Amino acid sequence: MAGNTIGKLFTVTTFGESHGPALGCIVDGCPPELDLCEADIQIDLDRRRPGTSRHTTQRRELDEIKILSGVFEGKTTGTSIGLIVENTDQRSRDYEKIKDLFRPGHADYTYHHKYGIRDYRGGGRSSARETVMRVAAGAIAKRYLANQHNIQIRGYLAQLGPIKAEKLDWKVIEQNSFFFPDSEKISQLEAYMDALRKEGNSIGARINIVAMGVPSGLGEPVFDRLDADLAHGLMSINAVKGVEIGSGFEVVTQKGTEHRDPITPNGFLSNNAGGILGGISTGQDIIASIALKPTSSLRLPEQSINIHTEPVEVVTTGRHDPCVGIRATPIAEAMVAIILMDHLLRHRGQNGAKALE
Repeated sequence: MAGNTIGKLFTVTTFGESHGPALGCIVDGCPPELDLCEADIQIDLDRRRPGTSRHTTQRRELDEIKILSGVFEGKTTGTSIGLIVENTDQRSRDYEKIKDLFRPGHADYTYHHKYGIRDYRGGGRSSARETVMRVAAGAIAKRYLANQHNIQIRGYLAQLGPIKAEKLDWKVIEQNSFFFPDSEKISQLEAYMDALRKEGNSIGARINIVAMGVPSGLGEPVFDRLDADLAHGLMSINAVKGVEIGSGFEVVTQKGTEHRDPITPNGFLSNNAGGILGGISTGQDIIASIALKPTSSLRLPEQSINIHTEPVEVVTTGRHDPCVGIRATPIAEAMVAIILMDHLLRHRGQNGAKALE
């Protein structure tokens, strides 16, 4: 299976399945002498961890990270960093009844036709469980970016179904299980999710990510544009169906005089470009958004076919997130961090350390 690695200088390779014994990753290219221990990574894994709220899957995984290599006496050595998280709460029996059926909206159909074989337990490799290792690798990237270059990456749930955040209060985000920045709408979100679970349905969401303190000059101007790589990384997250940079699709209704960002001796006057011009960072905040589809694993019946192309009715049991966007904020932050880390090292390698001063 190809395509398990992202990055060129800072690379992340993940492995493992939803119901396998463990998930893991190899992080290559992290510079030496970065202070790093398991607790530094665990912080973000706990933010993503399932079973922490009635509004998410009730699969109870501790997601305890283990560092297998690349760290000695509390510092990175410059060698490959091996990470692993064991699965401890699989319930594969939930999938026995549908092992020969294709769940609508899932990768069952495409995996079967690509490989001729698939792990039907929780989706196997296609499960969002895979993202636990992205968050672990992203925590390393976030730590380096913050410690060495004062770059901060933060995200939040901007919209869940019809409910949009009207305020952005960074202090509120970590105080609720939704990563929502508008405290006045938390009770509305809870009521909406309670009704959705009773209905047996699911809903989509929008996540916004902001990278602050990014220096100008990161990115390559043709195929490896910074915005193109960010879109690649963010679109690779399970359930993501749309990525926007800056004003995104709002540019369709903007006139040129509205969209272009005026420049003065004191800096830019607006940021419709999302901190990237010509594929290269401007030094402004980098702003990206992702749209996540509704979960397709539902107890409500839907028509499909089985592996023999016979018509069937599919009902998915088991434990699933009624809105994957609720736990997606740490994942989106991680992917932005991984891409920025890779481009920072590429920029340093091409232009020297002075370019980042």
